[in-house]
Parts: sequence; C-alpha cells; structure tokens
Amino acid sequence: MSAPTVVVLDYGTGNVHSAVKALEVAGARVELTADRDAVMAADGLLVPGVGAFAAVMDALNAVRGGELIERRLAGGRKVLGICVGMQILFERGVERGVETEGLGEWPGAVEELRAPVLPHMGWNAVSPPEDSALFAGIRDERFYFVHSYAARSWELDAIGAFAAPRVTWSEHGEPFVAAVENGPLSATQFHPEKSGEAGIRLLGNWLATL
Repeated sequence: MSAPTVVVLDYGTGNVHSAVKALEVAGARVELTADRDAVMAADGLLVPGVGAFAAVMDALNAVRGGELIERRLAGGRKVLGICVGMQILFERGVERGVETEGLGEWPGAVEELRAPVLPHMGWNAVSPPEDSALFAGIRDERFYFVHSYAARSWELDAIGAFAAPRVTWSEHGEPFVAAVENGPLSATQFHPEKSGEAGIRLLGNWLATL
C-alpha cells in the first residue's frame, strides 16, 4: 500500500518545515506548496499557522487558500489545521480589540484566554471524546501548546444526518477547544509536530483516515 500524499500549504506562515518532517516520519509523502493543482490532488491538506489571526488570514487570502480549503471540503477531501491554522476555521478572531473575519467553517469566535499567565506555552493534557479517531491509542498523552487565543466555546451541533463533531478540550485558566474532528475537516490547537512521539502518532492516525 503506497504512502498517502499530503500537501502542507505554503502561504508564508512559520514553522512549516517541522510539520513537513513530522508528516514524513508519520508515513506520508509530503509536498510544501500552494500550487492549486497539487493542493486539490493530494490525499490530505495540512494548513499550518503561526502568529496573529489577521496576519495569517491576509497571507492565506493572498494565495486564495480559503477557496482551496472550501473546494476540498466540498468534495469530502481531508484537511487538517494546526494552531492558527485551526483558529482561522472559525467565523472570526478577536485580538487586542481588532475583529477579523475567518473562513467560517465553524461558528464562533477565537478570543484571548482568561488565564493568569499568557501565552499558554508547554505540555498539557487533553480530554478527547471516546470515539475520537485522532486520539486513538493516545488519549492519555500530553501535547505541546503555544498560544494566547483559542475558541472558548463550541457552537456547532449535529445537523440532520451528519454526525456531531468530535470536540476535544483542554484547560488553561478556563476550558478551550484543543481539537475538532468534523467530517473531512480536523484541526488541533496544539502542535503535533512539536509533541514528540504522541504528535507523530496523532498525525499517523490522521493519515490512516485519508
């Protein structure tokens, strides 16, 4: 059985090479590109993201990344967002009083965590649902977070015949969304590529769904 192909979307965000390496270790054939044909042809698309919500959205829009993500999802093709690459999937982000429109795949806002120490930096436990595919075999592991903003609530329930999204939570000062599995669209607030063996296994679990 051949290795799945994954494109890491190259739109100027940081830390992409560690994501490429982690996916390769997990068993994928990886290409770092924003080429439209390559993005649409790949078995999976990984959307990284580092920095401010507004800056990431500007960079993503410059390569028409939102359109590529939407087209893949419309065809049931798998997409995985990481860190700010997860945050921009929500309707909007609010940073220092500035509200920026996101991709709107999920309702709700990404806002600053109410915590005594920010950023939330380091290893933290997560609470995945029992039927999580991403966290199969690694439910009790810890993962590496670096962020000050997150989705502090989840507003999307089951719609018609569609299964309810699987939402994983973590806590830093207050509960926040640590990961989501919603049909072909998945995302993590933490960095699997910085989470050691547990992160590699999570990426392997995602690759197994492609």
